[in-house]
Amino acid sequence: MVSAEEIVRQHPFDPDGVEWLVPPQPGDITVVDYDPSWPATYALLEDRVREALGDDVLALDHVGSTSMPGLAAKPIIDLDLTVADSTDESRYRPRLEAAGFALILRERAWHEHRLYLSDEPRAHLHVWSPDCPEAVRHLLLRDWLREHPEDRAAYAAAKRAAADRLREGGGLAMDYNELKAPTIRDILDRVFRAHSLL
Repeated sequence: MVSAEEIVRQHPFDPDGVEWLVPPQPGDITVVDYDPSWPATYALLEDRVREALGDDVLALDHVGSTSMPGLAAKPIIDLDLTVADSTDESRYRPRLEAAGFALILRERAWHEHRLYLSDEPRAHLHVWSPDCPEAVRHLLLRDWLREHPEDRAAYAAAKRAAADRLREGGGLAMDYNELKAPTIRDILDRVFRAHSLL
């Protein structure tokens, strides 16, 4: 069982802790209005993952901005997948790749996170081991923003501002994440307090 202390602990991004299998490329970060087709797109991706992995799927959730009705987002579906051991890639990687998901990075120091990319439809599949605090945080943030329109609006504004700034000055997706991180931290502080985690 993941502890409250682990859930609330901040993990600053460490570029040296990332093993890129596909080097990141500068590109335009586009934030668009919410698309009501995103849940159906997630359902298609969910079926692909479950078909590929069967009982090795311990949990699978739609997370990230496309999972929050009314929230502007990059048009990329985020999925959180929990398997028995994210480091045991031989158990699940070949089947995910056969289903159209390519491994693009490993973050060994950050909960042994693995990130897979689907090009069609565009998706990020995050792979975790059980009781990962980051997966818990994703669900807490998702559920909070679904119910709190004022925080949803603040987050949308932060995302658009970050995308505009990168468009003007160039940068990578990781830079976009860092630019919107202060707003996420503020919202998570309210989430943690509401759940008596702080």
